[in-house]
Amino acid sequence: MSDDAIRNDGGTILVTGATGVLGREVLARARRTGLPVRAMTRRTELPDDPGVTWVTADLKTGAGVDEALDGVTTVVHCASDVRHPKNDIPGWHHLLDSARRAGVGHIVNISIVGIDRIPYRYYRIKLEGERLLASSGIPWTNLRATQFPELLNAGFRALSKLPVVLVPTKTACQPVDQGEVAERLVALALAAPSGQATEMGGPTVYTADELARTWCRAAGKKRWVVPVRIPGKLGASFRSGALTTPKHATGVRTWEEYLAGKSGAAG
Repeated sequence: MSDDAIRNDGGTILVTGATGVLGREVLARARRTGLPVRAMTRRTELPDDPGVTWVTADLKTGAGVDEALDGVTTVVHCASDVRHPKNDIPGWHHLLDSARRAGVGHIVNISIVGIDRIPYRYYRIKLEGERLLASSGIPWTNLRATQFPELLNAGFRALSKLPVVLVPTKTACQPVDQGEVAERLVALALAAPSGQATEMGGPTVYTADELARTWCRAAGKKRWVVPVRIPGKLGASFRSGALTTPKHATGVRTWEEYLAGKSGAAG
């Protein structure tokens, strides 16, 4: 079924994880659709945000999720607990249970390129979330994207606190602008549920050490960048190119353009 076969019927779009790196970008683009937009957050102090209805709900416990989904037609699911990824699975159960009760007609999920080929705990949990969605009985669309520049920036900023920046050796990465991914997610939300959507990657494939060196130069950090060979199946999967999708390099904004726009990448 084509991504553009049927458009959203005019109902409310709910964005989970609306205060996160991707969620903020999705929310900005959802506003432009002219449809009613609702934003979910765990925070009890809600933003004063004209044009968006903010709601407090906790996917981990399920508190407030039924109320947040009441009257919602489409969910764009951006929420994920990277620090405590095990919380994502109960979060999925609460989201799907509430979505069934509310009669939600479409859930659009963001996922990560390579999660089915890389034996990394967080990726395994993301893959389990995909499986729960696909077997939920709710019409769905799942988009896998490569690495967001904003998250790479945060990672390199943390790593650069040491005298050397350690990165996995011979590991290819393909940064894709989070705003461009948000644009794609909203387009998918407006269209008919399409199941597994075509992957999305940035315009250029780099090695991890190339990304680290350009980041250090942009941030004015004089650090040695040291590639480290990660052993076992995890390291082999990194070196296999599993984090990239060169055939689907539909992103436009480059890593260099992102760094140039940061006015100091470490900021």
